[in-house]
Amino acid sequence: MLNAVENELVTRTGRETPMGELFRRYWLPVLLATELPAPDCPPVRVKILSERLLAFRDSQDRLGLIDELCAHRGVSLWFGRNEQSGLRCPYHGWKYDHTGQCVDVPSEPVASGYAAKIRLKSYPLARRGGVLWTYMGPPEKQPPLPEHEWAMVPDAHRLVSKRIQECNYLQAMEGGIDSSHVSFLHRFTMSHDPMFRHATQSHRYNLGDTAPVFEPAESPAGLYIAARRNTGEGHYYWRITQWLMPTFTLIPPRGDHAIGGHCWVPIDDERCLTFSTNHHNTRALTPEERAACERGEGIHAALIPGTFRPVANKDNDYLMDRQAQREGRSYSGVAGFAMQDASIQESMGPIQDRTRENLVGTDNGIIMARNRLIRAARDLAKGVEPPGVQPESHRVRSAAVVLPPGVQYQDAARAALHPLPGTAHATV
Repeated sequence: MLNAVENELVTRTGRETPMGELFRRYWLPVLLATELPAPDCPPVRVKILSERLLAFRDSQDRLGLIDELCAHRGVSLWFGRNEQSGLRCPYHGWKYDHTGQCVDVPSEPVASGYAAKIRLKSYPLARRGGVLWTYMGPPEKQPPLPEHEWAMVPDAHRLVSKRIQECNYLQAMEGGIDSSHVSFLHRFTMSHDPMFRHATQSHRYNLGDTAPVFEPAESPAGLYIAARRNTGEGHYYWRITQWLMPTFTLIPPRGDHAIGGHCWVPIDDERCLTFSTNHHNTRALTPEERAACERGEGIHAALIPGTFRPVANKDNDYLMDRQAQREGRSYSGVAGFAMQDASIQESMGPIQDRTRENLVGTDNGIIMARNRLIRAARDLAKGVEPPGVQPESHRVRSAAVVLPPGVQYQDAARAALHPLPGTAHATV
């Protein structure tokens, strides 16, 4: 478990906090590209790492992410007019370009040069992989855009969704790297969810050994979180999750199903955005797969129309069905992988009190991830650059393999974990 000081350090991500400064050194997803569908479309409010920002797309198709509040009297520029290559405040007409530079103050003579003295805080906003990314750290430290495999495959090979989760990013992320809970929380859902159900061999191994042995190891960008299960046939079934700092995960594949993944981005200290991805490196996703994901199956969630809040949420007890729980149609009574996870994670409260935990061997991956985050944040405060910011760190993949006893997964699965472009994923 963490002590109170460590728990405070690892969960707080506002400006000038150690973890907030660490997060600001990575490119983070903040919007789906479809949220800014065309030049001069309506702006979109963005709250990330406790900062209130506004995203917009100008007449020249340039993307901007600027302070939400006008420098004049603090009006929200969400009410502004997106026109003629800038965003104009509706209160007194002050206008800003995509960099946050004020370009017009109608009440002041142009010759005074007053507008040139006004500039809002702004961050770069860039498209890649159906997502809009931002970098909020020192400009001189800005790395190239990330190259996560799901973001680099053709559009037809990928699906990305976004939802709001009502808890601190860390407890959401920790659920994503905890492979042992699958044998319980998701055990009935695996057999009928269309994004999982055809992988009968992996399900048999998962449900046949509910006490996996965890062997996490540090990787250049984060951790390999390997869970080993007995196959009952003299071999071991290994599921190797990739965790990439600060909060990206790649879930080991099952059969020929698409690889799943997540990224959790703090909105503030008590809520986060959950980006969920499915991609297949060697084929397009089928219409059936896309339809299932858009219905909220697989690792995705059905959303209240016009919002990113799930239909099943804490206000309606996640539509829990006690009858389904009794009858074995849902282990927890909550439907769907995404909301099964979210309901458990949100039940801990906005920020989990980790001083009360009693951890066991299957929590080793979580323990190492916490320690790696804390160490990186403290090192950054001493001037040590964080790991996993460069694109070469992202060219990795999760894997599922069967190996004989005595074989080290880091060696046997090296090619699967660090694949050549275009190769098939290693799966069971």
